[in-house]
Amino acid sequence: MNKLASYLSRISLLGVPMLAVLFTVSPAISTAQDAKDADDDGVLEEVVVVGSRIRRQDEISSSPVQTLSENDLRINGSLSIGETLQQLPSMGPSLNSNGSAGTSHGSRSLNLRNLEPNRNLVLVNGHRWVNGAGTRGFRDFVDLNTIPQAMIERVEILQDGATAIYGADAISGVINMHTYQNYEGGRAKAYYGISSEGDRNSFGIDVLLGKTFGTSNWTLAASYVDEDAVYSQDRKLTAVPLNGLAAGTPEGLFRESGLSAVVGFPVGSAGITRDPGSNGNDIGSWRNANAATDRFNRYDNNYIVGPSERTSIFLQNTTEFGNNMTFNFEGLYTERKSDQLFNGAAPVVQGSRGFVIANDARVNPFGITFSGSDFRLTNFFEDNGQRDNQQDVTTMRFGAGLAGGFSNGWVWDSFVSWAKNKADFVSVNQIDLDKMALGMLACNSSGIQGDISDLTAGCVPVNLFNPLTTEMVNYINYTGRDYNEAEQFDVTFNFTGDLFEMPAGTLAFASGVEYREEKGLDIPDDYINAAPRVNTYRTTTSAPRDGTDGSYDLAEAYVEFDVPLIAGKKMAEDLSLQAAVRYSHYSTFGGTTNGKLGMLYRPVESFMLRGTWAQGFRSPSILEMFEGLRYTSIPVNDPCNGGGAGLPGCAGVPADYTQPRSNVSGIVGGNPNLQPETSVNTSFGFVYTPTGLQGASLTADWYKIKIKDTISAYGAQNVLNLCAATGQRCNFIFRDPSGEVLEVVDGPINLNRTTVEGIDVVARYITDAGAGTLDFSLSTSYLIDFTQESTLTDGSILTEELVGTAASRVSYPEWRGLFVVRYMAEKWNAAYTLRYIGSTTETVDGGPRHISSRAYQNLAATYQFNENWGLKLGVDNLFNVQPPSSLTNVNINFDISTYDAVGRFIYTQLVWDFDL
Repeated sequence: MNKLASYLSRISLLGVPMLAVLFTVSPAISTAQDAKDADDDGVLEEVVVVGSRIRRQDEISSSPVQTLSENDLRINGSLSIGETLQQLPSMGPSLNSNGSAGTSHGSRSLNLRNLEPNRNLVLVNGHRWVNGAGTRGFRDFVDLNTIPQAMIERVEILQDGATAIYGADAISGVINMHTYQNYEGGRAKAYYGISSEGDRNSFGIDVLLGKTFGTSNWTLAASYVDEDAVYSQDRKLTAVPLNGLAAGTPEGLFRESGLSAVVGFPVGSAGITRDPGSNGNDIGSWRNANAATDRFNRYDNNYIVGPSERTSIFLQNTTEFGNNMTFNFEGLYTERKSDQLFNGAAPVVQGSRGFVIANDARVNPFGITFSGSDFRLTNFFEDNGQRDNQQDVTTMRFGAGLAGGFSNGWVWDSFVSWAKNKADFVSVNQIDLDKMALGMLACNSSGIQGDISDLTAGCVPVNLFNPLTTEMVNYINYTGRDYNEAEQFDVTFNFTGDLFEMPAGTLAFASGVEYREEKGLDIPDDYINAAPRVNTYRTTTSAPRDGTDGSYDLAEAYVEFDVPLIAGKKMAEDLSLQAAVRYSHYSTFGGTTNGKLGMLYRPVESFMLRGTWAQGFRSPSILEMFEGLRYTSIPVNDPCNGGGAGLPGCAGVPADYTQPRSNVSGIVGGNPNLQPETSVNTSFGFVYTPTGLQGASLTADWYKIKIKDTISAYGAQNVLNLCAATGQRCNFIFRDPSGEVLEVVDGPINLNRTTVEGIDVVARYITDAGAGTLDFSLSTSYLIDFTQESTLTDGSILTEELVGTAASRVSYPEWRGLFVVRYMAEKWNAAYTLRYIGSTTETVDGGPRHISSRAYQNLAATYQFNENWGLKLGVDNLFNVQPPSSLTNVNINFDISTYDAVGRFIYTQLVWDFDL
């Protein structure tokens, strides 16, 4: 806390440079909730809308804001708040439950404006949420599966830059989730769903309880969700990988120079193998392997949608002390269990890696020793079982705050929160390669240096020419265990009020300070990281890596003004300016100042124009700065071979230098010298509510976001080439006096630029329809430009236009849309949803390949039997639309970050409302 005090003492609001004016207007009426509730005296309640800290008497926002009500969030069969939000047109490819070999590992992300999940900010009740946990370390974005859907009442999405208001990471926008406030009564929900293929069984139950005792309200939300997997063989699209089967079989493809003399026929380049079920100890069972047919589907019985089990409990208290003080408390505990299923351990056995099969009848029927560089085994260890990477992630968060007001109308609030994500990762059915290598030697340890007593104890001879016995499996099997955590401590203080009256209204003001600490810790398995003692490759089939232990802290201060210029004039019903600026000081890179300008203009009551200009930044994450180093072998061609022929980055390399080997040692990890990404966000739009058509509204907003110094990995070969051609990044390369490359550091660097531009249009119409109400809404996002500028190895810039393209796990269609029709009556309501994803083109073998558009249609109906009981029935993906096939998404055959892999899904939900 001494660090907090020192930071706050350095931040003077008077010394913060003021930048400007924030153009805005009220949010899209078609998507904003009506917050003009009056109390008994007819005074409008003041509200705070995401994008501004100034309290207002309406929902005038500084930027386009989309608000999703409770009904919007529960319109489909989703059991996850992340799954619901991922379907919005403004969201790009995001991590979800799809895929086994993907990068989700049980988490969900939001990718607003296609700019990656670490460039949009996720808040709960206006406060930051802790980053998620992931394999090989924690995440640098929020995992939506740590936020239980049962506790969320509504969501506001600010589709504009908001660094000046909320700080770092709000480049593409802000997602602010609101929990139930001052809830009274009880509600219990029981849910069951299943796909039309009979899988993806999903069960959910949640309870919401709220009770007021005097001036204190307590709200409790508890939930349990259990969703089963979908397997690759159970969908036609994913049954066989489109890029072909892998070379190898469970029986193994063996190559050794002395085999021809033993088997009695010339052994081909693919080696020898045997048919399934044949006796491997019988030399006559072996034949030449056929490179075309002796292959293996290593993705059979993998997940295309992974399982997830989530338990959560959320407790909230609001207590009023007199008329001027309110105490708030939030407590959360969630646990998620998920896993990814893989084929048996990948083939690694070869002589060049120190593996030898002894000439011992217990392990080898051929009477020769398998060793040397010409010995290789290509197989999949099915007998050891499928590898299963399992996650057990717990999230704890506690927050408390005070809020109050003064007689002059000024209000203030303070909040302190602490949160931690802890993750245990278990990797089941890996292989202890040292034990296997010793077993292949028939447990003969002679000639092996060092202490291997732990390996020889209970050693079992391992015969790879026949199925492994239970004793062999028990001896060589290894379960890896990793641990990681992300921790956050945050303190905020805000105050807002009216400064003075101006001819057009009141000049409103808000200001505040914030102090935050972020920590990350990753502890990999010690045994996996240990040096091998019997073989020369690895200790186990898991990849070794260094751990991560990093942290940073920051202090910030901001000011915001709402300046009314004209009101109630002809062709100028309302004209106002807004200005905000924020100063942030980070322990890692220093200070940065970011401002926001905006304007709201309403010439007539039914038509409004709005525009914004905003600066933003994203701080390098703990993962990007401090990720533990992983040593790897990287194939490269050294451009300084022969002295580099005068290339500027090859100065000092001898002219007689010849690259001695094709692979060099590479170090992959974090880069503590990273600087922040910076951005400029510009938007302009309108809101139209025609007076002649009550209940109708139309909004359209154009936006353009430019990001400089984009943090990205560059690649070892590119680092070498860039250094040689330009002299840049040569500090990432280490050579000895002969010129030989000893190591290349390949970590993230500030190198590229990104530009995204698009238009969002929302139309809505609500009208009476007999005994009920019809509600039509159409939301579309059109992607005009998505450009990435990359620095080439000669220092020049490569510009790539990504609109309409698709690649591995990412798709950028021009059009995305969501059309919803609701009918709401007293006893029942019904909803139809159409979600559209436009076509894209992927590049395969140098040529284009068209990927067609997809439209997912959902139906749902709810009947209220009485004031206590209600029943909901629904079908998601009514026509069982399957993902389009993709050849760049190898192995799983479709883009797992964009499309629905479950197919038709039927669900029912029973709701019981009761009094407490």
